[in-house]
Amino acid sequence: MSRRRNLVVGWTLAVLAIAGFARLGLWQSQRAVEKQAMLDAVAQVLAQRRPLPLAQAADAARTHAYDWSAGRGQFAARGPLWLDNQQRNGRAGVHAYRVFVPDAAPPLLVDLGWLPLPANRVMPTVALPAGRLEVRGLLTPPPSSGLALGAGIAAQGEGWVLTRIDTDAISRALHLSTPLAPRVLRLDPALHFGYERDLQLLANTLPPERHRGYALQWFALATAVLATALILTFRKPRHDR
Repeated sequence: MSRRRNLVVGWTLAVLAIAGFARLGLWQSQRAVEKQAMLDAVAQVLAQRRPLPLAQAADAARTHAYDWSAGRGQFAARGPLWLDNQQRNGRAGVHAYRVFVPDAAPPLLVDLGWLPLPANRVMPTVALPAGRLEVRGLLTPPPSSGLALGAGIAAQGEGWVLTRIDTDAISRALHLSTPLAPRVLRLDPALHFGYERDLQLLANTLPPERHRGYALQWFALATAVLATALILTFRKPRHDR
């Protein structure tokens, strides 16, 4: 009875562990598929670069899509927004955003690029591009925020520090009469204004191949637990002499 009871308890724990590891492996596999699809879609957009009007940023049906877009307008005379905790080439910094008001379209956030953050964490100066300008770049969903904690926005000096981009919260904090479009514009690196930037989407998160690697590790752990459970079940019991 003791061995039977041990087997029941052991297999119960083994099945729970296998199910947990397999679920984590499936989640990592799905994230790899999602990110690869995103990269493929962006690669196609960048290969064609057929500009759509900036009004497309407010199209609710394309909130999670990627488009190349261009248009004229001017930057609003409001303070900058600094998206915190942004790494670039191993250095800590922020992404600088400003509100852009296109002609005959809702305002949207424009990512002007990356700036280093000094040790004292004083937010860097972000110049306001003056006059009417033509902007172009990649319309994207806001950067992934992970676990959303708190308001995600805090006033600092003349601007606002962001821990994530929530366009509704930003619209309220800046008292905008017209809410921001749900997508942001990643500014074309070829334009003469702004800061260090590129159009890489996974600079601060895991690429698909890393997710696949983690999935393989979780599936390997599930297999190891199963193999161990089988060995312990079918090995011959040792009898004391």
